[in-house]
Amino acid sequence: MSEIQKVSIIDFKTDSGALYKSIDLFFQHFGKDYNKAPVVLVNHSLTGDSNVSGNKGWWSGIIGPRMTIDTEYYSVLAFNIPGNGFKGSKIKKHDDFHTGDVARLFFEGLKILGITELFAIIGGSIGGSIVWEMGALYPSFSKYLIPVASDWKAPDWIIANTFLQKRILKNSSKPLEDARIHAMLTYRNPRSFDSRFDRTKNEENNMYNVENWLIHHGKKLNNRFKLDAYIFMNHLLASVDITRSLKSFEQIIKKINSSIHLIAIDSDLYFFSYQDELTFKKLKKIKKNIFYHEIKSIHGHDAFLIENDIMSNILKPIFSKK
Repeated sequence: MSEIQKVSIIDFKTDSGALYKSIDLFFQHFGKDYNKAPVVLVNHSLTGDSNVSGNKGWWSGIIGPRMTIDTEYYSVLAFNIPGNGFKGSKIKKHDDFHTGDVARLFFEGLKILGITELFAIIGGSIGGSIVWEMGALYPSFSKYLIPVASDWKAPDWIIANTFLQKRILKNSSKPLEDARIHAMLTYRNPRSFDSRFDRTKNEENNMYNVENWLIHHGKKLNNRFKLDAYIFMNHLLASVDITRSLKSFEQIIKKINSSIHLIAIDSDLYFFSYQDELTFKKLKKIKKNIFYHEIKSIHGHDAFLIENDIMSNILKPIFSKK
């Protein structure tokens, strides 16, 4: 694991008007010196963190030495979303923040590190939505914006699911375990379940293997994540909206100079691919450097973490060292 580092953002005022005297941003750095190489910012998903490469890195199949995002050429940075529980970080008043505030915190952290431009910002799920937020706020800061399995706003389906998650987290006797079990049903796809389990049973405890698998993931999250952090991250997911400034989506996109590469998953039951297709068709009329890619997989939303070969084929032309 790369060394965990920290920068502190002083006197940060959220969009809602709350003033925080100091907010710690924990981050990890992989690869080349960020003062001497193209910098890639990677945004983690809801229960992810800044460990994106190397031992136990959640995207080690994509990021690393001689990988698609080659750490022998690029400098890779990943911040933890404040309040995600990493190193004990906590946000007491969840309603003070939305994902736009997180984008501003990341930008302020980069400024402290002396980084004045990025080669790319890439992220999956809520991390991809924060890519959108950063692009809207800082339209010329990054050469590429790559939101994966995400959206520029929280669609009704996401709002509905985070609403149910909130109720589970409030009312369940095992809130983290049960919330995770529900979440796994949206992160995967029925075909993925059929392919993996095929109605087989664990004879030892007389349960279906799919039930065992869900219980395992519930307990695993419960052992490594904090309830308050999950509640906060769930709140952030429902807050995504780059048009909260009351400007139209088209007005915001016209100002973005970055090339935008949308990456959707055809079997995603969380952030549906048709939303990205609609975004692409709408924006192609007003922006030339926008592109749509689709991962074809049976694995649903989590395919961006599973289908490394497909992801690599999409990303290779962008991260070519030429």
